[in-house]
Amino acid sequence: MMQKKVTGRARRKLRIRKKVHGTSARPRLAVFRSSKHIYAQVIDDSEGKTIAHASSVTGPGASKVESAKSVGNAVAKACIDKGVEQVVFDRGGYRYHGRVRALAESAREAGLKF
Repeated sequence: MMQKKVTGRARRKLRIRKKVHGTSARPRLAVFRSSKHIYAQVIDDSEGKTIAHASSVTGPGASKVESAKSVGNAVAKACIDKGVEQVVFDRGGYRYHGRVRALAESAREAGLKF
């Protein structure tokens, strides 16, 4: 069962990555969700560099959704400080609900456009 989940997510991730590509004008906001934490990084695929990143590892021990909101807020502030206001959202093969949705909505509220 676990192998099926992993390969299914890998297929969805590849399908999304064929369409979503970050440029220097509009980098990619990539999300990774583990069982305990959530990670976000803003990547310029044309140069292969990470512009900004944030994770729930160093944050407070709140609920998973609350920590996802704080990660979205933190990554948005880091992007705006570096002059990036527009991004392309890469949900990484995960469904757009729960922690992934909370991260995306808090990043939008903090000023990122996608």
